[in-house]
Amino acid sequence: MTDTKTLPALPPASAEDLALIAGFEQAMWLEEGLSANTREAYARDLADLARWRALGSAQGDSLRTLTAIDVSRYISERLSSVRATSLNRKLSTLRRYFGWLIRQGQRMDDPCGQVKTARAPARFPKAPSEAQVEALLAAPSTDTPLGLRDKTMLELIYASGLRVSELIGLRMVNVSLTEGLVRVTGKGDKERLVPYGQEAGHWLTRYLQESRPLILGGRLADAVFVGQHGGAITRQYFWQLIGRYAGAAGIDFKLSPHGLRHAFATHLLNHGADLRAVQMLLGHADISTTQVYTHVARDRLKRIHAQHHPRA
Repeated sequence: MTDTKTLPALPPASAEDLALIAGFEQAMWLEEGLSANTREAYARDLADLARWRALGSAQGDSLRTLTAIDVSRYISERLSSVRATSLNRKLSTLRRYFGWLIRQGQRMDDPCGQVKTARAPARFPKAPSEAQVEALLAAPSTDTPLGLRDKTMLELIYASGLRVSELIGLRMVNVSLTEGLVRVTGKGDKERLVPYGQEAGHWLTRYLQESRPLILGGRLADAVFVGQHGGAITRQYFWQLIGRYAGAAGIDFKLSPHGLRHAFATHLLNHGADLRAVQMLLGHADISTTQVYTHVARDRLKRIHAQHHPRA
């Protein structure tokens, strides 16, 4: 499958279209607080549409006046070979853009209204088993300050289901040892409180009391997890840590920080957690995002049925 970045080059977008895109991008920041990465992705999608329109393929004289026929032709000519997930993301951009125009009173209808979402194949996240996670958590040596730090990071991300950006972004003011909670800022700059349990709390307390002061060596830092130079741990560095400890634990597939987040959700559901509760813990704005895990709940119910029903 190809994506639009591999398609033939298009002429530049018009100044009017670029101004519309800039206005939409700014509105997504002011009205909805979307992250810079999300806004840039929206702008790229709309810029591709604007360049296609500049070919003269569309009846509309700007991105403000495109018709349903224009949108259908754009999808057919420009997006027919992209993956279903990429197509749906681009359609989401267009719907959001035309919805903004409607709210602004710049048009009355959504030309994407009759466009159907593409059916994407089910993709279940690869999550390590509970035994594999136990082996991973046992891999760091807690006899050294850095080993204790690494152990604590792994325990906390598994116990709380944090995104890697949320983990490395933790500041000392975000941690409550007495309440067993961390305050994290997730996607869309939305804050949430996440519990981490007794085991992770034990290692977090030890790290903060024993290891972090030694790593800092008298320096001051706001970040919870720090490197030898006193700065916060980077995403890349944490990826390397997980890869190294996964190898030491005998995990035979490439494990990522997101894989531990998947393990957090999967293991909660395996032990009877409610999908809505998992949604809140993960910080998903929409339950549909969490529903990728419903296959876990179905498998668990099948096992319960097979084990306990007299005619299973």
